[in-house]
Amino acid sequence: MTRPVRIANCSGFYGDRFSAAREMLDGPIDVLTGDYLAELTMLILWKARRKDESLGYATTFLRQMQDVLGTCLERGIKVVANAGGLNPEGLAAKITELGLNARVAYLTGDDLAPAIKDLQAEGHEFTNLDTGVPLAKAELPVVTANAYLGGWGIAAALQAGADIVICGRVTDASLVTGPAAWWHGWARDDWDALAGAVAAGHVIECGPQATGGNYSFTGEITDRRYPGFPIAEVAADGSSVITKHDGTGGLVSVGTVTAQLLYEIGEPAYLNPDVIAHFDTIQLERNGPDRVMLTGTRGSPPTDDLKVALNMLGGYRNTMTMVITGLDVEQKAEHAERLLFERLGGPAQFEETDVRLLRFDRPDAPANELATAHLRVTVKDQDERKVGRAFSDAITELALAGYAGFHTTTPPAGASAYGIYWPALIPARLVTQHVHLPDGSTTSVRANDTDPGPRAPLQAVPVPGPQPDAQAAEGSGGLGPAAAGGQAGRVVPPGTSTAPGGEPVTVPLGRLCGARSGDKGGNANVGLWAVSPAAYAWLRRHLTVGRFRELLTEAADLQVDRYELPNLLALNFVAHGLLAPGVSATTRPDPQAKGLGEYLRSRFVTVPADLL
Repeated sequence: MTRPVRIANCSGFYGDRFSAAREMLDGPIDVLTGDYLAELTMLILWKARRKDESLGYATTFLRQMQDVLGTCLERGIKVVANAGGLNPEGLAAKITELGLNARVAYLTGDDLAPAIKDLQAEGHEFTNLDTGVPLAKAELPVVTANAYLGGWGIAAALQAGADIVICGRVTDASLVTGPAAWWHGWARDDWDALAGAVAAGHVIECGPQATGGNYSFTGEITDRRYPGFPIAEVAADGSSVITKHDGTGGLVSVGTVTAQLLYEIGEPAYLNPDVIAHFDTIQLERNGPDRVMLTGTRGSPPTDDLKVALNMLGGYRNTMTMVITGLDVEQKAEHAERLLFERLGGPAQFEETDVRLLRFDRPDAPANELATAHLRVTVKDQDERKVGRAFSDAITELALAGYAGFHTTTPPAGASAYGIYWPALIPARLVTQHVHLPDGSTTSVRANDTDPGPRAPLQAVPVPGPQPDAQAAEGSGGLGPAAAGGQAGRVVPPGTSTAPGGEPVTVPLGRLCGARSGDKGGNANVGLWAVSPAAYAWLRRHLTVGRFRELLTEAADLQVDRYELPNLLALNFVAHGLLAPGVSATTRPDPQAKGLGEYLRSRFVTVPADLL
């Protein structure tokens, strides 16, 4: 059996910490990976390539390689990244031009944009997974269309001796499953091992979000320096340890890993091109300082379809925010809105208008800024001129003619193009991943190219009951998952009561749970994990879909899905359409729902006192 492969992450998004690639070479690693792509990133890369055909990739990755590639080659560290975006060939050529004799491979086959019309003619409707509308009814130009591919092309490139593998749109977790499959020599039907690697890949894909970044319980993080980026030590059976380099900032705990496992997921059966990873079977256990072990992840054969992320050019948008101070906020806002649209010819002049009065003010405020509210106006239209300076200048013209105290948060600006995100499916048999090897040859990898054979039924890990001395056993009086972090796998003495008592008290929901939230296209997910088994038992009983809608009034009329992950003491909610029609086009102030979970934690609930 081979030793675990140490797979490090140095990027969670296009624009992440540039120095992370260099910093990850300060300790022992075998593979350096980086995730640079998101649905919105593909549109950004398309805009860049429209200006310069040689672009379309993450330029920061190229600069990072200029800094670290020589060291990676000297130490035998492989590099795998999806920084190729829409132009992996172009990025591979730039890496080769660095002149360090690196063996560079790149992957293609994910880009379906040139074939969309032919595929539609063959009967593939690319029905929107969120709305049920076929693509033919969209009536907007498709500018990007990329199938989410798996890790076997990466494994093939590494097997052929590549030092660097440049990917386009592979799934984020494939940056771990591919190297792990290569390192351990897994077969394509090693479902449990692959599922374990998917879980590890999902944890480290967003960089420092696994090591204390964006974490609900900041009091647990004693080292407040910028968090070190995460490492997954993936063993031959697919189990893994999540850790970081010694001496780096942040924290790796059961809580930080749980938070990331819940990030941007839907149902616990987490679909990937190579395997379905069942997140309700993962068991977490502390394995030492800044070390958390993931074991028990079960996998099953993937579906016959691949997800396709399409972006369409929706039009142009512009947003301006007027600041209102002091008294009579609503009257001032009404006056400003009336004057603005009188100048512009009325709201009907635009395809869409969104006006929001955001109240931050309070009576008798002790400071000027605490007496302010924001009037946020967004307009959208196919005509760039309408929503460009003509709009923002009209707001500026209110400076001496509007309400008392008028000023804006930004100077007038031009319009920006926005995209419409369109998630769909395509049969996997229609997509081939092409692996362009360093010797100039090309090989092909098909999705689902295996006979899955019989499979034993999956069983979720049962939730442990509460243990009366849980916090004492952990040596923590805090309310965060450091106190609950060791709960997984605990044996509860027979007859232990699971019903908390005490007088009812009203507290923020966040006293019972942490949260992590994010975007799923036009949908938003909120994962909530409890601070103790008793708190989870309460959440499980009381936090229904109806109660969720009451706490999150924006979702009152939306479809909301609720999933239980008792092994993580967690619930996951998906609010459909909350961010519609996607991150680039939504007018919601928090377009990626990053603050949604923390908002829910601030809402008050009534609970038995003993839970606290």
